[in-house]
Amino acid sequence: MNRPLPDPTVGHLADGREILLFDVSEAPRPVLETDHRALAPRPDGPTTTVRRDPQTGDLVIVAPARQDRTYKPPKQMCPLCPDPEGLSSELPVHDYRVAVFENRFPSLFGVAEAAGPPENALRVESPGVGRCEVVCFSSDHDGAFAGLTQEHARLVVDVWAHRTAALLSRDDVAEVYCFENRGEEIGVTLPHPHGQIYAFPFTTPRTAALMREAQAHRASTGQDLFESILAAEVADGDRILIRTDHTTAFVPFAAKWPSEVHVYPNRHVRNLSELTAAEADDLARVYLAVLRGFDALYGTPLPYIASWHQYRTDAAEGYLHAELFSIRRSADKLKYLAGAESGRDAFITDKSPEAIAAELRKALE
Repeated sequence: MNRPLPDPTVGHLADGREILLFDVSEAPRPVLETDHRALAPRPDGPTTTVRRDPQTGDLVIVAPARQDRTYKPPKQMCPLCPDPEGLSSELPVHDYRVAVFENRFPSLFGVAEAAGPPENALRVESPGVGRCEVVCFSSDHDGAFAGLTQEHARLVVDVWAHRTAALLSRDDVAEVYCFENRGEEIGVTLPHPHGQIYAFPFTTPRTAALMREAQAHRASTGQDLFESILAAEVADGDRILIRTDHTTAFVPFAAKWPSEVHVYPNRHVRNLSELTAAEADDLARVYLAVLRGFDALYGTPLPYIASWHQYRTDAAEGYLHAELFSIRRSADKLKYLAGAESGRDAFITDKSPEAIAAELRKALE
């Protein structure tokens, strides 16, 4: 049932970090040149820590070295543009289609070692093991995911699937999270089109909440929560944006954000690597259409976060889907997470989900 995934060209950067170059199978294999930068070798083990908040049980990653990460460099010094001389970029290549490399300033890094019980229940801390990767969607500095061709977008989907399968094979990885931050308003400091992948050593609060609801729904109804959500949205129809043989995109019933879309494959799978070729093609097509609709909404590039929910194949609960949302609530206004949202996680929305869907359907036309 699963499709074949691309076989990357694999190499290493000057400090030992891994880099992978991906292209479609018919294309010549990309050539990785030598990285000549004078970078300090990577540490042998984790450089960050994970602390438990004793009030809530939340886990917080403490990563002070990220204060030194690259911040809004001029275009000629962009670290994500090709540099065949290997002097100034993370990509010592003449050109590339999709590239993945270990983040130079990771929140999580290294492998797990056995640890004993904490000595103080109020001071629980562990090494920040895991892996953080950067995914460059294109070598075009001025491009965007929404501007990719269908074939190129499908390649990115396959790259996400490749990395998801590889990272989930680690016993110390609890969750693999593929995401994209787009726009300065979101906090992006490198405008070159790219996303990231975090391999977490713990289950994130968002995923834990979804799993709790899924387990409660199954216990009370005998049904899968995500299948029920998709079926209910299709039955309602009011918030459906796109419905194909393989994929459905809709505004959720309780949307929190001024623009929010969830994208589900119609067949229940746990992660991107489980899709067939036809399903992956269609998912890429629908995903592109949603992003292009976002940009058409106000006639200007929309700042957004694209967030993929994935699970291990043998997970008791879980359904692959993407959640895309923006903080822009009108052409000239942003939604700020102020007192209720930031202080209590109690979202207040200024638009009904049905109105959001109507606006996006018009933009998709």
